[in-house]
Amino acid sequence: MSANTADWLLVHGTVITMDATRRIIADGAVAVRGDSIVAVDTAAKLTEEIAAVNSVDCTGCAIIPGLVNAHTHAPMTLLRSLADDLRLDVWLYGYMIPVEREFVGADFCRVGTLLACAEMIRSGVSTFADMYYYEEEVAYAVAEAGMRAICAETILKFPSPDATSYEESLEYARGFIERWRGHPLVIPGVAPHAAYTVTPELLRASARLAIQYDVPLQIHVAETSQEVEDSRARYNVPIVPWLERYGVLDTKMIAIHCVHLEEGELRTLQKYGAGLVHCPSSNLKLASGVANVYKMINLGLPVGVGTDGPASNNDLDIVEETRLAALLAKGCFGDPVALPAASAFAMATIEGARALHLAQAIGSLEEGKRADIAVVTLDRTHQLPSFHHNPETVYSRLVYATKSTDVRDLMVNGRWLMRERHLLTVDEEVLHKEAQRFAQRIDSFLIAREENLLSKLLAVGGGIMAQEIYEVQVKVRLDDVHSMRARIEGMNLGINRPSTRNQFDTYMLFREREQGRLRYREDEILNADGTVQSAEYTLTLVLPMYEKEYDHSVVLTRSRYTAPANRSLRFYREYFKPYEERQVVKHRYRFHITYRDTDFAVNLDELITSKGKGHFLELKSRTWSARDAEHKARLIGELLELMEVASHDLVKVEYVDLVCEI
Repeated sequence: MSANTADWLLVHGTVITMDATRRIIADGAVAVRGDSIVAVDTAAKLTEEIAAVNSVDCTGCAIIPGLVNAHTHAPMTLLRSLADDLRLDVWLYGYMIPVEREFVGADFCRVGTLLACAEMIRSGVSTFADMYYYEEEVAYAVAEAGMRAICAETILKFPSPDATSYEESLEYARGFIERWRGHPLVIPGVAPHAAYTVTPELLRASARLAIQYDVPLQIHVAETSQEVEDSRARYNVPIVPWLERYGVLDTKMIAIHCVHLEEGELRTLQKYGAGLVHCPSSNLKLASGVANVYKMINLGLPVGVGTDGPASNNDLDIVEETRLAALLAKGCFGDPVALPAASAFAMATIEGARALHLAQAIGSLEEGKRADIAVVTLDRTHQLPSFHHNPETVYSRLVYATKSTDVRDLMVNGRWLMRERHLLTVDEEVLHKEAQRFAQRIDSFLIAREENLLSKLLAVGGGIMAQEIYEVQVKVRLDDVHSMRARIEGMNLGINRPSTRNQFDTYMLFREREQGRLRYREDEILNADGTVQSAEYTLTLVLPMYEKEYDHSVVLTRSRYTAPANRSLRFYREYFKPYEERQVVKHRYRFHITYRDTDFAVNLDELITSKGKGHFLELKSRTWSARDAEHKARLIGELLELMEVASHDLVKVEYVDLVCEI
């Protein structure tokens, strides 16, 4: 084919080049040969000079660069609308990670990515940056759909769906990069998830891998204020200097979110040539905040726009995302010219390409660049009328008035993926059925889990321990704990392991009693002078119990599970959604005694309620044996007689029930 020929000639559209001069050609044309653009000029000139095999009439349309979705997690289309209106930690640790652990595999990622590709093609996206698991399956789906993508394997410090350790993830990423380097559509990469989900060693290893193979490195940065606070508390530095310390900024870094970065950190990123990605819908939906895109752009940083994953957005509509980016910058920073339509459109095209370190190949309509081209109608009711006194009003029509459904055609790398809104590389009907099959399986899993508190606890808890199934216990009302303490000390039973503590218990109760009760405990261990020596946080699930009452005690048959409470009370409250909560606060002197070669725990408690204080002696012991439980019940009776406890002072209920009566 000679220099004056082309495979395709797109003619009579308004060509939005997004080149260095931001040239707009009112009646323009773009010529494509193979995978590249060979000419961009007026329709009159190119129809005269170039003989095209095929011609596409774009009258009433804009011919634009293929749009760039600079950050997403494509397979998460299969988790769309799964768990909404939650805080980030509850959403991530309570729902996303447990469901991903159960369902994410090669087929999940293939189907989810193809579904994402279909959605993005319809909104004019030619290139996207992905961060997920099984990225090789994502890459195969991208190639099948004919899109362009950076596919970065997620690396975490804990096990993930496709790796039991981060060393395994790094090896997977290395092999994936080696196999896909040089592919015409897929750029492999590595993605240490975020500073708070990786280790310093992992950061350094990821950076070395990216540098060795000259591939992009994607990482979430300063998405929430809590992340920033935790970084300062743990490392005594902000996030960007911490990443700089481990070589992350020496890579082709793509920093995602960047909502809470200081100006100094932004200047550091600019110095290293990092790309930034703004994800307005996701940040709003998770209440993470609004990134100061205006300042980023003024500092010379390349800023792209991304949808984030469809589980937190909940769509992949980059047209909508671009409009929102423009409006947020104006409204949040009080400046109507903070992010003009032309600048917002650049974020979805050439600046997005710069942020992904791909501007040499995509992002604008220029001779020699890849033929990634979208055709967008401009003559629909919601886009009219059109004005021509200022050529740049077309940016306003594209950003403020255009919808993703206005995208008519999409070409990637010289291949049509959509013509006249008909997808050519993806079978939507088949994908819809496959997606629904996954949804049905996930539904069944969650329905079963939501009905079982132990399953929910196992999903987020670490180090869960089952305790002895039989508990023998009784409580005794006291006038004061001090006289009882003196009485017990005089019995020569041997006081072992004494401690003094404050305990703050929150009991979560549920409508269905068979679900059991959940107790969140903050346990302050005190020094002799009453100051706090240390604090422990535990979460205890007590399932429904069977009681067998004796004269002096109660034998409870029940299942009891305890785990460290490594998240806040607020997290557990929002995750478990109890019907009712009750607070139990007590000052406790705890010790153990030995009676007839049997160990008993003794608690002398000062119970504090809204109605005042109550004083109690609590005797208890646990065992795995029913016979041993009955033996211990008899021994408790003997102990109570020795302690001269009157029968009318006995209490055979839990504090959580007693607290309402005091």
